[in-house]
Amino acid sequence: MERLRKRADFLRAAKGIRRVTPSLTLETCLTPEPADAVRVGFTATRKLGGAVERNRAKRRLRAAAAAVLPLSGRAGNDYVLVARPGTLTRQFSSLIEDLGQALAAAHQKQGSVRDKS
Repeated sequence: MERLRKRADFLRAAKGIRRVTPSLTLETCLTPEPADAVRVGFTATRKLGGAVERNRAKRRLRAAAAAVLPLSGRAGNDYVLVARPGTLTRQFSSLIEDLGQALAAAHQKQGSVRDKS
């Protein structure tokens, strides 16, 4: 699993498929160059709270991504996990469930978009 670090990668994912759950928002798109790895980035805005809350939210998202993406992520895709207020308050098992559901819905949408092309 590689990390997204450049702003352009985050902006490209924001234009892709988006799925919202109570604890996170998942944005995904295809990697611009062919890749064999899953790339992931994390975002927490100031709306969420101060630095302590934003850092805690990103730590929780990183842990959830480490648990779910190796099993459910698709190589050649970029994923951006955006923290929501529920990221801080939901139980970790619910956070993992939300990420799994968002991934499944995004992959289903991605498959239907590919079929139309």
